[in-house]
Amino acid sequence: MERQDKDLAWMLQFENIAWYEDGAVRILDRRVYPIEIRKVECRSHHAVAQAIRDMVTQSAGPYVAAAMGMALAAYECRGKAESEQLEYLTAAADTISHARPTTSKRMENVTEACLKAAGEALAAGSDDVSETIRACAVEMNNVRYARIGKTSKYLAGLFPSRGAVMTQCFGETIVGMMLREAKLQGKDVRVFCPETRPYFQGSRLTATVAHDMGFDVTVITDNMPAAVMKNEGIDIFTSAADVISGDGYVVNKVGTYQIAIAAQYHNVPYYVTGSPDAGHPTIDSVRIEMREPSFVLQAMGTPTANQNVKGYYPAFDITPPDLVSGVVTDQGVFSPYKLADYKVDATGFLV
Repeated sequence: MERQDKDLAWMLQFENIAWYEDGAVRILDRRVYPIEIRKVECRSHHAVAQAIRDMVTQSAGPYVAAAMGMALAAYECRGKAESEQLEYLTAAADTISHARPTTSKRMENVTEACLKAAGEALAAGSDDVSETIRACAVEMNNVRYARIGKTSKYLAGLFPSRGAVMTQCFGETIVGMMLREAKLQGKDVRVFCPETRPYFQGSRLTATVAHDMGFDVTVITDNMPAAVMKNEGIDIFTSAADVISGDGYVVNKVGTYQIAIAAQYHNVPYYVTGSPDAGHPTIDSVRIEMREPSFVLQAMGTPTANQNVKGYYPAFDITPPDLVSGVVTDQGVFSPYKLADYKVDATGFLV
């Protein structure tokens, strides 16, 4: 199998996202990277679920961690009867896939694929399917990277020969893939990254990937996008999405909505990357995760407000289709009103 993470930044290499080995899952702690390179070691699948819940990893990282967590769950129940192992793994799948509510449908795609691989291996006589599930995890990641590689060709094709691109939060694989593809297409682009409080994924993760891949990158605060669009001549605003509902709404890191509004005012097209979610035919089925309010009263552990005042922290916001110029997929660029034209393939690894 040819690895699809070739030539991508360090933190996008499979082993540096989340990796199962020797009875443990080690997850790169994105809460502190790149200021500190630290991996959180999980010795149980419950610890993996907690790490996902605590945002040790985010963006597409939880999908990798979920699959590796399933491998760890298999290690935990190794040697038991086939029926007992399947029962244990089914319970583990439920625990892991519901670590965060907004993305639980996509997480279920991952854990169900792991369960299927485990069932086949157990039926074939294996009494420890942890390595089988890790192989499944790598395959899923490779399929996803390959799909996003196709998406990146369409997205980079929308970039001007020389121009400026604004991102939001950390879109994981598409960030590295779109920049790799931009180089291949001879595109010279500057990258502007809003910091994305309270975890600063834009300033720490997106900016680091862009820098590591040799691009001119500038970090801005979350209240600067409109001014930067006006003053710096932004050509395209792009983000990934945690959910793209069938009726064209984009659920992504809170702040995406306001940047999309500013983009429309300044005639900057907004292209979101991803596939429409079969589990969310309409936006009504999406539950927005509310996180600990006190997190907005601090920055990387340092208090920034009176600790007796209230905070408000929805993890995501919803951008309506009238603010979306196009949904960039592995099959091309779709109108947010025409997502029914997207053809779901048979791999099932739509995460």
